[in-house]
Order: sequence, then structure tokens, then C-alpha cells
Amino acid sequence: MASIPQQLMKAITLGMIVGCALIIWKALVCMSGTESPVVVVLSGSMEPAFKRGDILFLYMSKDPIRAGDILVFNVDGRDIPIVHRVIQVHERQDTGEVDILTKGDSNNDDDRVLYAQGQLWLQRHHIMGRAIGSLPYAGWVTIILTEKPIIKYVLIGALGLLIII
Repeated sequence: MASIPQQLMKAITLGMIVGCALIIWKALVCMSGTESPVVVVLSGSMEPAFKRGDILFLYMSKDPIRAGDILVFNVDGRDIPIVHRVIQVHERQDTGEVDILTKGDSNNDDDRVLYAQGQLWLQRHHIMGRAIGSLPYAGWVTIILTEKPIIKYVLIGALGLLIII
């Protein structure tokens, strides 16, 4: 059985690991200009450019969005962001605002069926970021833990048991 000082050291070490992870995440948020600097591709709609399970690194800048850019965006009424390519950009002459139309590379049609009812275009506030890099297959852990929750609970239990021991 571990003594109190050893248990305290284990708790401090765990706290430092969690704290470092949070600091790294916040640094990425600040550097990337987006609340979610890393996302996992959850479907095959962007193949062959990105496959299911790839991790994308995002950056949000003031640079104009162009056709061909790969964006991660949120749609009103959906919880999960979408990763698709810009196929059309229209700038409104009166306001200077930009309307964006997207499409998955392996999809036949544009994304208007995915947008909120009655919505024909994305606006800047829908965009989470622009894909600037990827790490192939590294997101499969996230997909497996999401689709098979029993594995997540087993892992959490095993980590808890490891900390106690």
C-alpha cells in the first residue's frame, strides 16, 4: 500500500499532466485563432483528400475564403462540425459579406441539403477554421471511443484502478 506522501505525489503528477494538456490546448487555440484547432474527420465524404479517422489542424485568419479551400463549419441545428471544400464564393456588393457554398469531394451534390432549412449559403460566422494540415488515421481512437462506449468505460475504469494502485 502506498504511503500518504506517495499518493500525494501521484495526485500532483496527475494534476500536472492534466494542467499541461490544458495549457497546450489553450496555446493552440490562441495560435490558430479558432476554438477548435484540431478535428477528426468522421465520414468518407472528403475522400480521397481526407479519409475517415484523419486528424485535421485548423487555422482561422482574416484572409479571404476562396474556392478550393477546405473548411470546417458548423450548421445551425447540428452538433457535429462538417469538413468540406468550398466550391463557390459570392461577395455581396452592398455589404461586402461573403456567401460560401461547400461540397464533399466524394459527394455528388453541394451541401445545401446539409445547411439549416431555407439556408442556401454559409456565412463567415459558420466557419470554424480552414484546414492547414492533417495527420492520417490518428483520429481513429476518437472514433472508436465514440462509437463503442464500452471501450471508453473500460479504459476509464482501468486508469482509475491504476491510480488507486
